[in-house]
Amino acid sequence: MAFDGSKIRNLLDRVASNGSVHGIAAVVVDRNGQIFHHAAGEASERSMFRNASLTKASVTMGALQLVERGLLALDTTVESILPEFGKLQVLDGFDGDKPRLRDPAIAATVRHLMTHTAGLAYFFFNEKLLHYHGVTGEPTPMTGLRRSLMSPLVNDPGTAWTYGVSTDWLGLVIENITGKRLSEYLQENVYGPLGMKDTTFAPSDVQRAQLLRVMQRRTDGALAPSEVDLAPAPEWDAGGHGSYGTVQDFGRLVQAWLAITPGVLEPATLDLALENHLGSVTLPDLMQSSAPILSNDVPAAPVEQGWGLGFHLTLADIPGLRSAKSADWAGVFNSYFWMDRKKGVGGVLMTQLLPFFDTAVVDTFMEFEMEVYRETNLRASAA
Repeated sequence: MAFDGSKIRNLLDRVASNGSVHGIAAVVVDRNGQIFHHAAGEASERSMFRNASLTKASVTMGALQLVERGLLALDTTVESILPEFGKLQVLDGFDGDKPRLRDPAIAATVRHLMTHTAGLAYFFFNEKLLHYHGVTGEPTPMTGLRRSLMSPLVNDPGTAWTYGVSTDWLGLVIENITGKRLSEYLQENVYGPLGMKDTTFAPSDVQRAQLLRVMQRRTDGALAPSEVDLAPAPEWDAGGHGSYGTVQDFGRLVQAWLAITPGVLEPATLDLALENHLGSVTLPDLMQSSAPILSNDVPAAPVEQGWGLGFHLTLADIPGLRSAKSADWAGVFNSYFWMDRKKGVGGVLMTQLLPFFDTAVVDTFMEFEMEVYRETNLRASAA
């Protein structure tokens, strides 16, 4: 039974035509590859997207390859590989406008980077770090300045889950071990082998011409051109947010996680990555925005959840939908993906819209995922 996808196509056409989004694209994959793709509105078959935090998935894959090869251990301290990381202190608070800093209680490890428990944060999800940037004038990662990675920790490693620049540091770990730029390593070991021919950290003029513009949701619900964008020439290959690509390319990465036979990672490594590695640390009930232009508040899903090596995890079966240990994440420009290794299906939905966790896009993603499983379950019943 073929995957029909007509209801998904109608969904994307509808949200583009009614003005909910200006452009949107989706892809569905199974273990054998792409089974559906559609683009609507300003998005086309060839549209390029700012992957933003979707970049983290490929960087994690690259680091896990080094673990497989015995070149990297999860519990190695970051500072033993990158001495500059050892200079980072914990921001405890402020005396007036003077930051109050101290040494961390323990040294962060590579596992802490992969699980976002290293103590690193993003200014747009951490009021304390936002204030730090305001009183010191130190740059944020949005500037493209590598110095932004030297912002302080917001808590001791291993004590809390805080979303931030951990994967940027993981990218630097890859560069140090391999002696190659992150973009070069990923091209040789992830993008190339998976056929992700349009994914890059440095879009060509042709690719930039195909880049979907960024729109901003105004308070009245209408869309307007956004003044926010990624730095056009960053000083480092930003492993946390710096890649660009097509929705089809990212579908190829998702498909690699569904595969049974070895690909760019061994099946045992894929399984290990999709175990909960948080230990006693719990995910927050709410990721509270400190920069409304970039993100809305992000509430936790009402399901048992955890964090693997690089991915958010659903830890319980959702009847008719995701299986336990399904992985997912998103990018700040309202792009989302999930991959269900047990059922062998995954999907990607991409827009270029701010702020993150836009209600219209989240609702569309949920409807998209429900329809994918409806068809997937029908196919399984017919088999």
